[in-house]
Amino acid sequence: MQHVHLGRSGLRISRLCLGCMNFGPETSEADSFRIMDRALEHAINFFDTANVYGWKVGEGITEQIMGRWFAQGFGRREKVVLATKVYGRMGEWPNQARLSALHIKRACEDSLRRLRTDYVDLYQMHHIDRETPWEEIWQAMEHLQQQGKVIYVGCSNFAGWHIAQAQEIAKSRRVMGLVSEQSLYNLRDRTIELEVIPACEAYGVGLIPYSPLAGGLLAGVLERTMVGRRASEDLRKEVEQHRPKVEAYEKLCGEMKERPADVALAWLLLQKAVAAPIIGPRTIEQLDGSLRALQITLSSDTLKRLDAIFPGPGGPAPEAYAW
Repeated sequence: MQHVHLGRSGLRISRLCLGCMNFGPETSEADSFRIMDRALEHAINFFDTANVYGWKVGEGITEQIMGRWFAQGFGRREKVVLATKVYGRMGEWPNQARLSALHIKRACEDSLRRLRTDYVDLYQMHHIDRETPWEEIWQAMEHLQQQGKVIYVGCSNFAGWHIAQAQEIAKSRRVMGLVSEQSLYNLRDRTIELEVIPACEAYGVGLIPYSPLAGGLLAGVLERTMVGRRASEDLRKEVEQHRPKVEAYEKLCGEMKERPADVALAWLLLQKAVAAPIIGPRTIEQLDGSLRALQITLSSDTLKRLDAIFPGPGGPAPEAYAW
């Protein structure tokens, strides 16, 4: 397993991030434990979750599962770079969501309790909060850092100008600010190449792409039996909408003798600012299979063909749409 710095920080993370969103809703606790153990065997040390995962308001089901895994000991917590998130609704009262200083404080303490740990390595804002001033947000994050409950701060689903705004205000407060941004990014969804990626590069923010397989569209959807998630109505519509592109993509992967999912991950690993794509295995077999992406070399010709099939926005703004 390769390990790289997360953005401009000194923190070293595995080039694949174990996304734990399926733990609970899709994957049993016992299987979740086995997947996390196997991840450590592969030297995957970067685990990502969120307080809302499990999708029962206020329960933090996925964090609880991970907490029970950490509680088994044997260095599990010490080996893991643990990332969780704050923003989502955790109750019905007014201050049980978003990024007020009050909610950040309470949400962090609740996550620590569920995760059975004293600190979170990477605390990520799950979404931009346009109703809370940055001075309040940074004050809350600084307080958690001073208490040793949070080591690094990241964000998710931010626009490029949100990253710039956050970093400039952090700079004025003489704090490090953001070290990571978690964004939707894959061969099909490339909008962030316009402004988010340039902002990440300019401010030394590591990019953590989620949904690297576009919800299954890039996972070999045509060559496999349409079962499970691949049989969902939404995915069937996606396939029909993008069928010529998917057919061309799977044909190219066939010529390479590589699985489409592995090619999609290998492409992400080559993109600017990308630190670690998030993989969300539901089984150990899916986790093991993901490692193939680290060995794939994409030639310049292959990259051109991929760009022709799934063209991006044309590069960074404003050149992508203006002179």
